[in-house]
Amino acid sequence: MPQYSSIRTLLKAGITASVLMLTPIHVVAQDNSAVIATVNGVEITQREFALAEAEMIEQFAQVPAEQRKAAILNALIDIKLLAAAALDEGLEESEGFKARMAYNRSRWLHNELFSEKALKTITEEDIKARYDIEIKSLPQQVEVRARHILVETEEEADAIIKQLDDGGDFVQLAKDKSTGPSGPNGGDLGYFGRGQMVPEFETAAYALEKGTYTKEAVKSQFGWHIIFKEDERDREPPSFEQVRDQVRQTIAREKYFNLTKDARAKYEIEILDETLKKDVEALQQ
Repeated sequence: MPQYSSIRTLLKAGITASVLMLTPIHVVAQDNSAVIATVNGVEITQREFALAEAEMIEQFAQVPAEQRKAAILNALIDIKLLAAAALDEGLEESEGFKARMAYNRSRWLHNELFSEKALKTITEEDIKARYDIEIKSLPQQVEVRARHILVETEEEADAIIKQLDDGGDFVQLAKDKSTGPSGPNGGDLGYFGRGQMVPEFETAAYALEKGTYTKEAVKSQFGWHIIFKEDERDREPPSFEQVRDQVRQTIAREKYFNLTKDARAKYEIEILDETLKKDVEALQQ
């Protein structure tokens, strides 16, 4: 379970001159079989356009919305035109093309099965149930709010601690002395949980009583710290809305694993290269 704590050159819109008949896209948007264009006698259906749109939407994200469908259709027409030219050149019979077609066919069948048997089977109830089990029910974690003063040497840190012992104001000393980016804010680091700070700093901060500072400087890779603990609170787990997509991805990964596990048990696998065979078998352990 993930911890709750992750372009191209744009084409101008326009229609390439070609043997083309175009039906307005908005008229046929609900009919996947509707033909919206033909290129050299080859039909472009609404279903094919939808596939192209899903694949190219990021590429054309900066094209004005009112021109985007035309730009995508224009790119699809170019694909059809060059595909027709490739057929005229006999490239369909090349070994390289056949190999890529075989690979892509397997890849898309793989994607189709995963979609039908995994992605489409995940319900909102499944996601909510997993959230309740693995996230909402997690024990509360403690967060600390701290300030610090960061200096380069232990001698500087010891001198600041003496000033604090003599009644110096931590916030003002942080503004005056700290070399860290939080210095201008009085050394305020806000609230943080375990794992968010370097170990030496975290250990010292959590060990302090609220309202106290470290009597000895704490050394880390960044320098020497004097830490003041302002507050401590229980951190609530994230809301369902915050982690819904992460939980869904977790369920999807499990379903994918189960699909591949079942397929490996059902179908024969033979790896002829002995070194690769051993490496692959090691991955499965």
